[in-house]
Amino acid sequence: MELPGLGEHCSERTCKQLDFLPLKCDACGEVFCKDHIRYDDHKCSSAYKKNVQVPVCPLCNAPIPVQKGEIPDIVVGAHMDKDCKYNPAQQKQRIFTNKCLKPGCKRKEMMKVVCEQCGGNFCIKHRHPLDHDCKGSSHPASKA
Repeated sequence: MELPGLGEHCSERTCKQLDFLPLKCDACGEVFCKDHIRYDDHKCSSAYKKNVQVPVCPLCNAPIPVQKGEIPDIVVGAHMDKDCKYNPAQQKQRIFTNKCLKPGCKRKEMMKVVCEQCGGNFCIKHRHPLDHDCKGSSHPASKA
């Protein structure tokens, strides 16, 4: 005996599977099978109403508040046109700021390379006590 009144067909155009435990999309209200219930799986046009992610401006990295019902792409675009505090000159920060103390060397490193004996800051080439004529210890370490 068949029970024709039970279940519903998936609203996905390519599926139409008869599902006895159909799921209703909380954004668009249509009925889907388990394979098409996610917003991306049925290309839900109302997913932005339920999307709770906070978009971030790609230029200034500031979070952009989006009200319910607004499309995040439009709000971020409006921010970029009006309120964005992006300054290209600020982006050019120097990262190689640690100058080598060896006389005559002009190299700079990204991180401090401190000598354990004299406490001076040196480049990778002059980091060992024998390479920078270290004055910190009475007996320098061997070159081995």
